[in-house]
Amino acid sequence: MNDKDIDQVVKLLKDAKQQKSDFVGLMDSFHDPYLVLISCILSLRTNDKTTYPATLRMLELGKTPADFAKCDEKVLADAIYPVGFYTNKSRQIIQLSKELVDKYNGKVPDTIEELVKFNGVGRKTANLVVARGFNKPAICVDVHVHRIFNRLGYVKTKTPEETEFALRKKLPVKYWIDINTLIVTHGQNICKPQKPLCDKCPVKDYCSKLI
Repeated sequence: MNDKDIDQVVKLLKDAKQQKSDFVGLMDSFHDPYLVLISCILSLRTNDKTTYPATLRMLELGKTPADFAKCDEKVLADAIYPVGFYTNKSRQIIQLSKELVDKYNGKVPDTIEELVKFNGVGRKTANLVVARGFNKPAICVDVHVHRIFNRLGYVKTKTPEETEFALRKKLPVKYWIDINTLIVTHGQNICKPQKPLCDKCPVKDYCSKLI
């Protein structure tokens, strides 16, 4: 696709109104950066069908850093099982919550630079917290965003982090906050990793893979 086609591509994807997964819908409903943060941690290396009910079980235990700072690791691990690395994630969420209480007065930082200082928080998670939790321009690049923008030909990159910085240079800022939800939903429904449904794709006329 040509760079100038991005407005039309975004419009077509929005107009398609593809079905969000339950987990993506849940994340979109969060306006608390802490809930975005700990839910995103659960989702790492775990599919949405597993992450969604695990997140709901986790939120039955608490919803604030103070709640989880005093939570028992095994109790949390049992609640989030069987997400990937559930034992490590339980320990990580509790330790992160303690740091937020002790060093940040229970408030999640609103910058990527500060967020990535926490153990296990990478740029993907940090960007999502800034975008979804604080409604500030940030580009969350996961495997779907990386794959699809490369398939479209909008970027030519080898890693999600490279894709993030490439998109920061050329993707209009007005799309930054919502682009992750839009592209992830498209990736889960149509532009799948294996056997993408190209004949049903609303933006196939702009895809460099098909042109």
